[in-house]
Amino acid sequence: MIPTVMPTYARADIVFEKGDGMYLFATDGRRYLDFGAGVAVNSLGHAHPHLVAALKAQAEKLWHCSNLYRVAGQEKVSKRLVEHTFADTVFFCNSGAEAMEGVIKLTRKYQYETGHHERYRIVVPRGAFHGRTLATIAAGGQEKHLKGFGPVVDGFDHVTYGDIAELRAAIGPQTAGILVEPIQGEGGIVAAKLDYLRAVRAIADEFGLLLAMDEVQTGNGRTGKLYAHEWAGITPDVMGTAKGLGGGFPIGAILATEKAAVGMTAGTHGSTFGGNPLAMAAADAVLDILLSDGFLEHVRQMGALLWDALEKLVAAHPQVLETHRGAGLMQGLKCKVPSTALSKALLANGLLTVGAGDNVIRFVPPLIVEPQHIAEAVALIDKSCKELAA
Repeated sequence: MIPTVMPTYARADIVFEKGDGMYLFATDGRRYLDFGAGVAVNSLGHAHPHLVAALKAQAEKLWHCSNLYRVAGQEKVSKRLVEHTFADTVFFCNSGAEAMEGVIKLTRKYQYETGHHERYRIVVPRGAFHGRTLATIAAGGQEKHLKGFGPVVDGFDHVTYGDIAELRAAIGPQTAGILVEPIQGEGGIVAAKLDYLRAVRAIADEFGLLLAMDEVQTGNGRTGKLYAHEWAGITPDVMGTAKGLGGGFPIGAILATEKAAVGMTAGTHGSTFGGNPLAMAAADAVLDILLSDGFLEHVRQMGALLWDALEKLVAAHPQVLETHRGAGLMQGLKCKVPSTALSKALLANGLLTVGAGDNVIRFVPPLIVEPQHIAEAVALIDKSCKELAA
């Protein structure tokens, strides 16, 4: 008999009832160190007092009024995002998939509005993950996500991630844009070289294409910059983000330049729940912390500490671990054993992680992580690797 919750997830048999900072507590009373952060969502950890206070205050006033009216929180948060990014304008939605669906629509609409009706195709690197809608699974192009959901939405041309020559060769008269993740998350924590991102920006300019970026996971401080493309010293034309922006509250956003958003006029796109007062209160509170003095520097320092620690673990456990990659507080271990075996051992020992493609275990802790938490995580990884090697 099918369960009342549709069985689309292979869930661990744990129920969490509360969280505190870097830790989650299960109904059996056991404490877990959280290096998964709800798949890179809980950017400020669990029950952060500033975020809790902001949501409580807003919940007592207004939850939802729809986008038929002005929403003060949207105006405030959009101004903050515009002030601190490349963007001139922001559309609020509820998730990363919605944000990326909107990015795809905006890219096509831009070409249509500027007289290039034939341009609708988007070049996307293989190994990408952009969400679970029909268009975003087509953009990702991975068979495991597409199987059974045909016919596949047309309009995406796939190339090797990091190969500029192949990308250039894929551009044709129907190409509207290029869509890229600065770090492929679901694809296995594969970080693009900064020169690659710079070259992609130059090619988009050369051919009159929009450069679209997926910073659903890499954004909102995850790599030690507000958005990961900043490391390359470039700006996209349009970008989708979500996850850490709400600190656990569902929110997504499309950030765009005025030029790119030329076709996004009244009636062209919408969302009933998107950017409601609760979501905006959460995002505003998260930005308070992310933009505070020294916070992103703290993320960079913790990222460097985690990097050195994971490098040493790879050297210490050659039977279990193959290599280590990523950036900031978005890092992964590629395993020689099945990654699921290591993740189960880590879970049994009290460390929460997230799987990724290419036999990789992903470490995306809350950005409030401190050295003692990294030391605790490393000890648990070391213990688990020894158990598997034995």
